[in-house]
Amino acid sequence: MLQPVLPDVQLTPTLESARSASIVLASAPTALKNAGLTALADHLRRNVDSILAANRDDLAAGAENGLTAGLLDRLALDEARVAALADAVEQIALLTDPVGEVVRGSTMPNAIKLTQVRVPFGVIGVIYEARPNVTVDLAALALKSGNAVVLRGGSAAENTNRVLVALVQDAIASVGLPREAVQTIDPFGRAGATELMQARGYVDVLIPRGSANLISTVVTQAKVPVIETGSGVVHIFLDESADEQWSIDIVHNSKVQRPSVCNALETLLVHRTAAARVLPGVLDRLTESGVTIHADARVRALYPSAVAATDEDWSTEYMSLDVSVAIVDSLDEAIAHIRRYSTGHTESIITNDLGNAERFLNEVDSASVMVNASTRFTDGAEFGFGAEVGISTQKLHARGPMGLTELTSTKWIVRGSGQVRA
Repeated sequence: MLQPVLPDVQLTPTLESARSASIVLASAPTALKNAGLTALADHLRRNVDSILAANRDDLAAGAENGLTAGLLDRLALDEARVAALADAVEQIALLTDPVGEVVRGSTMPNAIKLTQVRVPFGVIGVIYEARPNVTVDLAALALKSGNAVVLRGGSAAENTNRVLVALVQDAIASVGLPREAVQTIDPFGRAGATELMQARGYVDVLIPRGSANLISTVVTQAKVPVIETGSGVVHIFLDESADEQWSIDIVHNSKVQRPSVCNALETLLVHRTAAARVLPGVLDRLTESGVTIHADARVRALYPSAVAATDEDWSTEYMSLDVSVAIVDSLDEAIAHIRRYSTGHTESIITNDLGNAERFLNEVDSASVMVNASTRFTDGAEFGFGAEVGISTQKLHARGPMGLTELTSTKWIVRGSGQVRA
């Protein structure tokens, strides 16, 4: 058994109480967990005013401190977003409880019965920034999957998160579950985040959500297991057979519908034989919506108002109304570009060629690969998870949008009747 090791002792009481709460949650019946979720949805709806008041304070401080437009958008809550959070919590309550699910089983030749079942991780740590929706999503997913969660939401959303965590704690306590199942360490600041990353023996898994810099810091400094959620340098390729109207609609939705999120389009690739046919309409629609086009020389020859792309543009996650655009000579060149610059998040091809579609699906190695669909669909709620832990771009345990199942591990149950090994 690992001996708990922390650089300081300030988080020890918090983490010990989270561990105790996780033991209670691991054996909590589904009906009780669902009651807690229903209570949480009710608490959110009844306390919209206090949530939004705290959020206005965070937004004012964020604007004063120079937060980018993308971060301010992620930080902002309104009545519709709070209602959507409550709806998502209720959706999670309706989902199948993964705890106890039989993954596989068999009977050995000596009649020992083997069963592999899903179990909670235990204590999950989450480090994120300027995303109060994550506070609710993670609390709800952790509760349903039988885990305790320790949250570090960052200073930008500290007022909003304080109110949200209190509401979560009140809700779950109202049905008899331990308040300590959901806790925030925001008052401990960056030192608390550092301790959380190093809390071996207390924290079973750590999940970072945020900028590439935050994720890199957690991955390189953590001493506990990390599920990496990646940044999104997301691509769409319009091949020679791409339908013009589909191209216009899908590219516009992927870039403009919410540009600050990780599944928004960042780089558009176009086959040279389709460029004159589809690009003007696609780029006109983007420009009308205020998007700045960063383009290579061949695109600028067709669309002179575009600005010249730099080498840096192809690897940039803008999180804003900017997009890089290049013309390529073939599907092979498009796939090679994606392999070089993609972060492994989401890529889509617009095509009427079944062979090209299958090649793209098979040869592009990203968490989500699409045909004739907006990249904005890479999302836990859209995939039917109710909400998401994050979008994993790694290849171990979890990949793509993570829901309840990804917050579980497994254990083997072995039932014998006196057998011994020869």
